[in-house]
Amino acid sequence: GTVTTAILIFRESNNQSIKMAGWRSVALLRNSGWARTLTTSVPAGAAAQPVKVPIQVFGLEGRYAHAMFSAASKKKSLEKVEEELKDFQKLMDKSPKLTNFMFNPTIRKQQKQAALAGVLKEMKYSDLTKNLFDAMAENNRLTKAPSVIKAYGTIMSAYRGEVSCTVTSAKTLDNKSFKEVETVLQQFVEKGQKLNIELKIDPSLIGGLIVDIGDKYIDMSTATKIKKIVQNLQEGL
Repeated sequence: GTVTTAILIFRESNNQSIKMAGWRSVALLRNSGWARTLTTSVPAGAAAQPVKVPIQVFGLEGRYAHAMFSAASKKKSLEKVEEELKDFQKLMDKSPKLTNFMFNPTIRKQQKQAALAGVLKEMKYSDLTKNLFDAMAENNRLTKAPSVIKAYGTIMSAYRGEVSCTVTSAKTLDNKSFKEVETVLQQFVEKGQKLNIELKIDPSLIGGLIVDIGDKYIDMSTATKIKKIVQNLQEGL
C-alpha cells in the first residue's frame, strides 16, 4: 500500500492511592517547618563501578538515569523504581501546585527537599527513589525531573529488549492502516526485540505520517510536502 511503500523508501494515576497522595502533597508543601535530612550526592547504592546500561542516554538527565539504573540494578529494584517514577510523573501532571513548587527557583532547596521527602514517604516509595529526588533538589535540578524519568524509562525499555516507536498521524488510523504500518516497522526491529508503537494525533499534519523510531525520523506528512513545494516555487521565482 501507499503507507508501506512510503516507509520502505526511507528504510536503510491511575489509581486511588496516587490521587490521595496528590492531595496530601499540597498539604505537606504548606508545612514549611517540616524537615528531614537525606543523602544529597547520588542515589543511594550507586557504587564506584556502575552497572553497564543497555543504552546510552546523553545529557544531564542521562547521567542521573544511568546512576539510578546502576543503583536499582544492584538492589534488584529496577522495575519497582520504574513504577515509582511513572507514578510520580502522573502525580506531577495532576498536581500543578507540586510541579510549580519543585520548579520555583525562589524557593530554597532545603524546603524542597523536606517537602518532597514527605510526599515520597506518604507514597511509600523506596529509598532509591527518595534519594534520587533529594539529590536533584540538592543540586537545583528538579526541573530535569520529567526528563530523568523519561530517560530511565528509555533505559528500561532497552533492558527489556523493547524498541519504542512514535507514529503521528493527522487523524486516527483505522485497523487496516495500523496493521500495515506495524508490519513495515517490524523490519526495523532485530530478532528478539519487541516493538512498542505509540500513536499520536496532530491535525496540523493535514495527512500522511511522521514516524520516529530509534535514530530514524521519517516525515511523510502532507504539511511537510506542501512546505517543500512552496519553497521550490519560491526558489524558482
